[in-house]
Amino acid sequence: MRKVKRIIMGAYVLALAIFYYIALPPINIHSFGLWMFVAFFVCLPVYLFGILGAEHKSRREWFRGKTGCFFIIFGAIIGAAVLIALYGAPFFHAKGYASVLHIKEKQFSEDIDDVQVLTKVALMDTDSARILGDRKIGSLSDVVSQFDVAYEYSQVDYQGSPLKVAPLEYAGVFKFFANKKAGVPGYVTVDPVGQSTRYVKLKKGMQYVPSAYLQKDLARHIRFRYPTAIFENLHFEIDEKGKPYFVASVMDFRVGLFGGKTVKGVILCDPVSGATSYYGKEKIPTWVDQAFSGDLLVEQFDWYGTYNNGFINSIFAKKGCRKSTETNRGGEDDEEGIPDYGYIAKEGDIWIYTGVTSVNEDASNIGFIMINERTGEAHYFSIPGADENSAMNAAEGEVQEKRYKASFPSLINVQGEATYVMLLKDANDIVKLYAMVNVEQYNQVTTGETVSECYDKYCKLLGLETDDKGKTEENEEVANAVEKTFTVKEVQLIVNKGETYVYFVDEEGQLYKQKFDEDETLLLIHKGDTLKAECVEMKPGIFSMKKAEKLTKNER
Repeated sequence: MRKVKRIIMGAYVLALAIFYYIALPPINIHSFGLWMFVAFFVCLPVYLFGILGAEHKSRREWFRGKTGCFFIIFGAIIGAAVLIALYGAPFFHAKGYASVLHIKEKQFSEDIDDVQVLTKVALMDTDSARILGDRKIGSLSDVVSQFDVAYEYSQVDYQGSPLKVAPLEYAGVFKFFANKKAGVPGYVTVDPVGQSTRYVKLKKGMQYVPSAYLQKDLARHIRFRYPTAIFENLHFEIDEKGKPYFVASVMDFRVGLFGGKTVKGVILCDPVSGATSYYGKEKIPTWVDQAFSGDLLVEQFDWYGTYNNGFINSIFAKKGCRKSTETNRGGEDDEEGIPDYGYIAKEGDIWIYTGVTSVNEDASNIGFIMINERTGEAHYFSIPGADENSAMNAAEGEVQEKRYKASFPSLINVQGEATYVMLLKDANDIVKLYAMVNVEQYNQVTTGETVSECYDKYCKLLGLETDDKGKTEENEEVANAVEKTFTVKEVQLIVNKGETYVYFVDEEGQLYKQKFDEDETLLLIHKGDTLKAECVEMKPGIFSMKKAEKLTKNER
């Protein structure tokens, strides 16, 4: 019997270790999973070992005597966890939930700059970014056979402009074991404004990534270093020098043990070396753009909007109750809407944006909310008008014969006019047009093949051609100017209508042009040189350069 007991004890300890190694529950009283772990993997084995420890003749008596005691303890743990969770529900702590997110009311025209806004709005959605990222990796024969681009892209502010980034990942367990020594070789960036894609190859491969296994698995690596931390939102970012990091949000709970979830800090992991650091909320590096996930921020705002006047009010009178707008793009009347939001780069940070509507399910907004993903700072703008679904339908209606679908819009300021701007895509998620819709009068709609064209049409439609802030054309160029760095693959001089233009083709096949008489030093640029240029996108893949700087000093 002792031998059997030792075997069972050893098997139990092994099973316990394997479970922890796979499930990685945080050793934290705020983790509901820890309570379940204690109930099932501590109390139950103690009970079974007690049966085995009793003498054979008295085992039945022992079982009868101890069963009640065991179930009392087991039930007490489960019951306590459930009761604590119920006690932390909004019914008892509506004010606590409403106070998790602090809202500041702001003036829309003062908080969003209408001159630079179009370079700060990440119009491209993640689906379109995935297509461009996959296409880029598909052209790299030494990479595509072993690695995929990660499904999730992170929205970051890189050197003052929005950028979508995603690491490569192992294309399965066998590819991991074949490449684990060298690691993951790089990551992909997608410019959501200029729609250009770049693959960044690292000098040393990333070892600790979500797609790795065993000790190289990123979540396991962080858990063993921070066994008590409850972390979520594990995602990829780059700093201002392009160095890769993985960021994990460390959670806190403001209501009871399990309610009022928010962020108290982040864990940064260098995926190349495995070095990790924890930063409290007030000390998060400024280059980190996403401590709070957009989904969590929208949920926190809904707590504020729903429970600000108490739980009973949220059920019956619903006085002052508000919520974030939801999208229902499935085409079925009974399909529930889901929260959605856009992104704006502002003052070095990424802010999410979404509309705010009443709980009466009408098709209008009463305002808009912008929330900083790094700090959790929230700004509310009181602007009545059409909601995002109405704006998307209006944009699609302009080109209904083409059956394009609108992406979730972003909010911009066009000379004081609150305006939705969005993409129109075909069935293959390829961007075909841009659209702008006036918030207060959503029948005021324009579309264009470029943002510049759409912006110009919109200003003319609303009579904004006057010199309020300078000429529309000048504002348009300033608003849409982006800085691009590229390697020259081909150089040509072309005469068009008596003007000589210098044309550059980059390695991605995109075209850049500038008048020769604007900068005669362009003749000193050759194939293989790297340029940093201020550009305006005239058509997809075609840019007009305003200023160009040669970064390389090649000897000729």
